Amino acid sequence: MKPIRKRLETELSFPFILNFMDTKSPQLELPDHVHDWYELVYVHSGAGHFFIDHHLFDMNEGDLFIIPQNTIHRAFPDREDPVTSTALFFSPILIQAMPIIESFSFLQYFEQCRFDHYYKLECSELLKSMMVHSLTMMNDELKGEKPGFRHAVILILHQMIVSIHREGYERRKQIEIQEAISPDWMKNILQYIDANYAEEMSLEQLSEVAAVSTAHLSRRFKQLTGMNVINYIVMKRIVHAKQRLMESHDKVDTIAYASGFESLPHFHRTFKKIVGMTPAAYRREHSANTYK
Repeated sequence: MKPIRKRLETELSFPFILNFMDTKSPQLELPDHVHDWYELVYVHSGAGHFFIDHHLFDMNEGDLFIIPQNTIHRAFPDREDPVTSTALFFSPILIQAMPIIESFSFLQYFEQCRFDHYYKLECSELLKSMMVHSLTMMNDELKGEKPGFRHAVILILHQMIVSIHREGYERRKQIEIQEAISPDWMKNILQYIDANYAEEMSLEQLSEVAAVSTAHLSRRFKQLTGMNVINYIVMKRIVHAKQRLMESHDKVDTIAYASGFESLPHFHRTFKKIVGMTPAAYRREHSANTYK
């Protein structure tokens, strides 16, 4: 199954979605997806695994997953003990930059997780209580639709992010980040793809890097990530292209070739199929929504 672009429409007057206390079996879980919004996933109960970027993490009660925009991810709920979680999606335009002289930004911890390639926070009892309380308040506000409910949700979101930021950075000072779970050869393959996705590569070439057969590589890669090797490489290229389109003034053809696409028409077709719009339209839309 190919990864999908999760439909988080930027036209929404209030670009925020809360999937509250949702229990999913493996059959109901979405395929791998990537989107332009930021995401928080809090685990209330159950167990499973979570593939994020090129790492696989355990999922247990009290775990919080911090997912920056344009990050490939998919949850794998346990069949016997499926996860009940709350997923919160928000557009960065909801996060207000304030004219305060302080070395803090609301999205800083999301980007730190991306930099560290570690997206999991095992919450303290205090943070667990705060997360459950805050998510419940958000759900009540969204259901009640009282005057100012959207403003209330945004205020709760800002306070939640501050609490996550504080505990996350404090935990990073106290403990060394643990390796996410996966076989050593799989870690090597994912790191190799991450460093070389713009280059031409084949399944045979990757099997040599991993020192396993192509059949074993294909089977285990699909089991651990939920997608096949080639689709994963294509998604890495698309994520890189999206970032370049948002952050640079480079021409589209320059970005296409730098992202690993051999021709501009192929890039256009693939980008539109996965993202839902052309590269030029994506750049226009996200330039209009750029925030400082």
